[in-house]
Amino acid sequence: MPSVLRQAPNHGITKFTNCRLVRGDQLVWEDIWVSSKTGKIVRSQAAFYDGMVLPEETVNLGGRIISPGMIECQLNGAFGFNFSTSLDGAQYAKSLQELNRKLVQTGVTSYVPTVTSQTSELYKQVLPYLGPSGQQREAGDGAESLGAHVEGPFLNPGKNGVHNKKVLREAHSFQDIEDMYGASNLTPTADGPARVKVVTAAPELGNMTSLISEWRSRGIIYSIGHSEATYEEASAAVAGGATMITHLFNAMRPLHHRNPGIFGVLGIAESLPRPYFGIISDGIHLHPTTIKIAWNAHPDGFILVTDAMHMAGLPDGTYQWTNGDSEQFITKKGALCLLEGTETIAGSSITLIECVNNFLVWSGATIPQAIKAVTSTPATMLGMQGVKGTLDAGADADLVIFSEDNNGLVIDEVWKFGSKVFEREVTSTVSDASDSTFASSVSA
Repeated sequence: MPSVLRQAPNHGITKFTNCRLVRGDQLVWEDIWVSSKTGKIVRSQAAFYDGMVLPEETVNLGGRIISPGMIECQLNGAFGFNFSTSLDGAQYAKSLQELNRKLVQTGVTSYVPTVTSQTSELYKQVLPYLGPSGQQREAGDGAESLGAHVEGPFLNPGKNGVHNKKVLREAHSFQDIEDMYGASNLTPTADGPARVKVVTAAPELGNMTSLISEWRSRGIIYSIGHSEATYEEASAAVAGGATMITHLFNAMRPLHHRNPGIFGVLGIAESLPRPYFGIISDGIHLHPTTIKIAWNAHPDGFILVTDAMHMAGLPDGTYQWTNGDSEQFITKKGALCLLEGTETIAGSSITLIECVNNFLVWSGATIPQAIKAVTSTPATMLGMQGVKGTLDAGADADLVIFSEDNNGLVIDEVWKFGSKVFEREVTSTVSDASDSTFASSVSA
């Protein structure tokens, strides 16, 4: 026991007690210390015994759950702003800042902003704003980008989904790829990684499979998606370095008993690693049983995503969207988003916590197993294990505090870099029943 204990307001340390921590597949009764000065989770025994430091504040959570901050790997936009939008630089930066501050209030502390199939000019215009953004470690900035996700335009026209076929392309050399996105957006710098973190492309087109190793050499994750790839072609992509599948089952060759297609690479093979995969659990993109089958096939690769569009957090209505070389409209009715005048699904308007709660109901998974799909698994897929998606000492102090009700998990508080950035207001009424999750958890 140290001989002198001292209060340490300059350390900005908060101690959470009487709480259950998400650790692996368990909920563990354990205290946790975080520092707003370093933005990190603190090794409490070292602070107490070696530094003779007492927390500045102790928070009794009354048995509630602490989870790492949630990580969203496929977000096209929210709150009226779509990343695939042509705006002048100042307006784009302002809209992005507003989105980040609102998004963190939904429990998403880190995310991968997604740009759909667009013209080269638009990619080069927006990607400089979407690279990793947490270097300053400012909690008030809200959710941080972990790098951009370019979903297109190197997609199979037969599995385009809502993407505009007119802008889809094939790549025969990496020069074609650099010409599309801009070489500077694909190149790591002395200060950090490339602006692009993930690419979705169809491996069977052009020379894409042979180019996967070049993507990987730049620290960019190659994800198979919008593809007609056979099992053999998908296996070749995995052997070449593909480690992710974009929204499994949607916009790809379906599972067939004679050729399992892309889904087949989730099976255990002697020589190939099994990739991670995204699942949209909104009740529209996939049947609940399909989701359960995917999880049972490879639970360690299972990642929940929203694929949310800019109408997430907005009332029902029709909203403009830049789709390649044309302006189109998407109609939102509840959770359903359709390209106007068609039955084509155009992303979603669900939140990530809604995806988690749906998965809990449909799968029979435990709370830690469901939380893993939006924390440690995406962090590992992105190569950020030990920094994001964990409550281990030394990790970023991005936290979500949950309570439980009859509908599942409820976000009570969100902490970013060791500082509280959101606390739920308990009200008896919801002002906008058309989007209750956003209305009850997010204030403008």
